Amino acid sequence: MNLQRRIWLTGASSGIGLALAELLAAEGHRLALTARRREPLLELAARYPGQILVITADLTDRDAIGEIAEQIDAAWGALDWAILNAGACEYMELPAFSASLVERVMQVNVLATANCIEAALPLLRRGTQPRLVAVGSSVTYLPLPRAEAYGASKAALRYLMQSLELDLVDEGIATTLVSPGFVETPMTANNDFPMPMQLTSARAAQRILIGLERGKREIRFPGPFIAILRLVAALPGWLRVALTKRKTGAASQHQETN
Repeated sequence: MNLQRRIWLTGASSGIGLALAELLAAEGHRLALTARRREPLLELAARYPGQILVITADLTDRDAIGEIAEQIDAAWGALDWAILNAGACEYMELPAFSASLVERVMQVNVLATANCIEAALPLLRRGTQPRLVAVGSSVTYLPLPRAEAYGASKAALRYLMQSLELDLVDEGIATTLVSPGFVETPMTANNDFPMPMQLTSARAAQRILIGLERGKREIRFPGPFIAILRLVAALPGWLRVALTKRKTGAASQHQETN
């Protein structure tokens, strides 16, 4: 039987987060689920009485994140895993470059994640086989059109996690970066471009959980899609640009996790 862990999971009310919460709850882990929408979390908690803490919060509010840590501390005294899944995507529409768009996406994907890391580390230091997990994106393998803000935020998250790995290894805290391709979620439902090799949220959650149980430093999927991205990224610059440059007629989209 798997070790019953104490896990904090953000962005848990939809998509990958909700699917992962369902898998972890079914395995008997104790979960602190954070999202802005409370109803899906309450529904899951009702199916697993006494096993789930439901905590709604704005992850860009450092004081609110501190209160989450206090609630987890009071309930369990430690964390074994912190899975930071919450994020946002907003596409750029040139020629109207928007610095405020970059700021919004960075606020959620980088600064809110940093808030959560700051709150989680003291609890992880008291945990059993502690692991810090962040959900990034396969977009970091290959620059894509309209993804200036989203890609930059996920690239920052990749560097943040890889640097943290170096500083935390001697403390016994492992790190994992999740780099998914296209996943069927509310955030991707309004995308106006093809999404090859798209996985369901349930399948993505299964891949993530298997990778975490195996202690992987990075969990990336689907394999063929990642291989294609890395291959194109290695091409000469002129050919890479010719293959990936923006096609005309795309409409702007804004999605954000709950």
